[in-house]
Amino acid sequence: MNKLLLSAALAVSLGAGSAANAQAIPGAIVAVVDLEKVTSECTACKTAAATLRSRVAALQTREKALSGPLETEQKSIQAAVDALAGKEPDPALQARAKAWETKRQQAAQELQRSQQQLQRDNAYISQQIQAKLGPIYQQVMQKRGANLMVETGNTLATSASIEVTSDVLAALNAALPSVQTNAPAQAAATTTQQPQGR
Repeated sequence: MNKLLLSAALAVSLGAGSAANAQAIPGAIVAVVDLEKVTSECTACKTAAATLRSRVAALQTREKALSGPLETEQKSIQAAVDALAGKEPDPALQARAKAWETKRQQAAQELQRSQQQLQRDNAYISQQIQAKLGPIYQQVMQKRGANLMVETGNTLATSASIEVTSDVLAALNAALPSVQTNAPAQAAATTTQQPQGR
């Protein structure tokens, strides 16, 4: 019985000792950063945004160049069909309609590929920026003595003394003078089947 009491007392004293040795969580020292401003005003970000805008404009121009002749041909085919007054179209008109549909599908596929490439490029640019921002947050927090960084959009009110946007922006400009605006080629989807395990 004494051994049981001694073991229990020892366990309690060890538990109390470890609780006393536990480190208290320090008070929050908050820094606030405006990520929208950082990602829109950094030098590399501005250059990348201009590049993407020009690509969007080129895509819109291409879309108009493809759709103009298609609309003209569609109207011509529709006028020929309407002139038949319900009669069956001849093989030549059917061939024109089929050729138009093929061109329309090819144009839609081309535009879709271009839009997907723009999305991949945009995501790749963001990925490069985010990869640099993570360490920068830590550097700025350490420099300013903060242990918590919050995005301005997640705050109701802040003091200018805890604002670190200019520090983050300066560090990002130094760490990321430029970004690649062309996403790497997408890996071809492999359809090889894996052997089944036993």
